[in-house]
Amino acid sequence: VWNNQQLTYGELNEKANKLANYLQKRGVKPDDIIGVSLERSLEMIVGILGVLKAGGAYLPLDPNYPAERLQHMTADAGVSLLVTQESLR
Repeated sequence: VWNNQQLTYGELNEKANKLANYLQKRGVKPDDIIGVSLERSLEMIVGILGVLKAGGAYLPLDPNYPAERLQHMTADAGVSLLVTQESLR
């Protein structure tokens, strides 16, 4: 449950599996580092679980950090893909 939203475990699993399949089709391999830059929400949990189910490792990127800090973090970690929301692009 988050604010006025809720997901069952089944719904959460289904959404995470869908993201994991998408990430694998995009070439995510085990131990690839995937950036996750999402507002705190149910989508953030789906994003993290999806990355883990795809075999990747996630790097949490707080969208409130300065752009320079986020660029340094992604470059330093070797992020291969970013999971984010359209509003944060």
